[in-house]
Amino acid sequence: MIRTIKKLAGDRRGVTALEYALIAALIAVVIIGAVALLGSSVSGVFSTVGNSI
Repeated sequence: MIRTIKKLAGDRRGVTALEYALIAALIAVVIIGAVALLGSSVSGVFSTVGNSI
């Protein structure tokens, strides 16, 4: 495992992959936060629409 880490440290592709992973993680955190904030209000809207139908 240490050999793999040393190999990636010298390889610029490893840095690029890490940057993409960090960007994807940040996007996931933002999406989770938005769903947590808006989840109850959206649920209320769907309940209202479902009851009116």
